[in-house]
Amino acid sequence: MSDDKKAYNESEIAEKLKDLPEWEYRDGWIRRKYKTGGWPHTLMVVNAIGYIAEAGCHHPDLAVSWAEVHVKLMTHSAKGVTDNDFELAKLIEEHVMWRPAEGDALDGFEVGMKKKWTR
Repeated sequence: MSDDKKAYNESEIAEKLKDLPEWEYRDGWIRRKYKTGGWPHTLMVVNAIGYIAEAGCHHPDLAVSWAEVHVKLMTHSAKGVTDNDFELAKLIEEHVMWRPAEGDALDGFEVGMKKKWTR
């Protein structure tokens, strides 16, 4: 991800956030809160986000608590929200919220997590 991107204005951000309905724009950042089933699950979410962010060389601000992870994205070099932030938000959403389809080989994992995770 490149840092030489154009920062979007508020109306452009609102339009792009239609593709990320759980995300919001506030105080210059796009943000999302993930609820988890507790500390072990929170750590898994943080590790997944960390891996994706490091691979893309674009790093979110995270606030971590027992059963929540708060993610904030903006491109510091552009002093605003850019394509980098939307790309990373989409990747985080895609991977952090992934669950096996019913009947998949990995469905047993979902059974154990079903009561612990909220979307």
